[in-house]
Amino acid sequence: MNVKDCIAFVTGGASGLGEATVRNVVKLGGRAAILDIQVERGENLAKELGSNVIFVAGDVTKEADVENAIAKTIAAFGSFNFVVNCAGVANPCKIISKKGVITLDAFKKVIDINLVGTFNVIRLAVEKMMNNTANAEGEKGVIIDVASVATYDGQIGQGAYAASKAGVMGMCLPIARECADYGIRVMSIAPGIFDTPMVGALPEAAKASLGQMMPFPKRLGKPTEFASLAQEIYENPYLNGECIRLDASVRLAAK
Repeated sequence: MNVKDCIAFVTGGASGLGEATVRNVVKLGGRAAILDIQVERGENLAKELGSNVIFVAGDVTKEADVENAIAKTIAAFGSFNFVVNCAGVANPCKIISKKGVITLDAFKKVIDINLVGTFNVIRLAVEKMMNNTANAEGEKGVIIDVASVATYDGQIGQGAYAASKAGVMGMCLPIARECADYGIRVMSIAPGIFDTPMVGALPEAAKASLGQMMPFPKRLGKPTEFASLAQEIYENPYLNGECIRLDASVRLAAK
């Protein structure tokens, strides 16, 4: 499979890792649909990249929104064969803070967006992708989910986030095993600390300090590096059922 021939469906594709993925796909000749709640950013990106990109406003946790986005993708491009699930939130929250005990709703919100939302997209995408025409190796599509290094060494205040991303990683292998029958590969990427809008609001000095945490290279990750790995996963047919850390070998401290 070659990215120049792919039709990507990217959640959270209006910014950060998702935007970098969309840009890379289009640069290499592919087409892409963006599903995101950031309407202005999504519309502007689609306008900038031209007819090979569509934007659909929607929430990954809502079945109707994802169904609508998938339907519009198929209407625009005929099908899709590359799903990249970048939609997610961090929402750090300690169990006990100055505001008191964390609310259960705060925990559920992170799980709902990061884990349930990812699964919602997977299930509805697989239903359509399994009908794609297979290539010579029997492949019909690729799904990449975004976990996090917090899956392995989450920090204080990342209980909900780490749990949600551990769930993303945990479901990768069983879903890959099931989707093997459909000719669909399923992978996940666990990014470290990347220079995305999630950390973009920090002062430059703070971002530089974070970069110094990395063993090598001593900087934040570039979204283009995520997009490059996503491309390799799509084009390498032997990558399946695995989570790849993309983190400059960092291991997060407790706080």
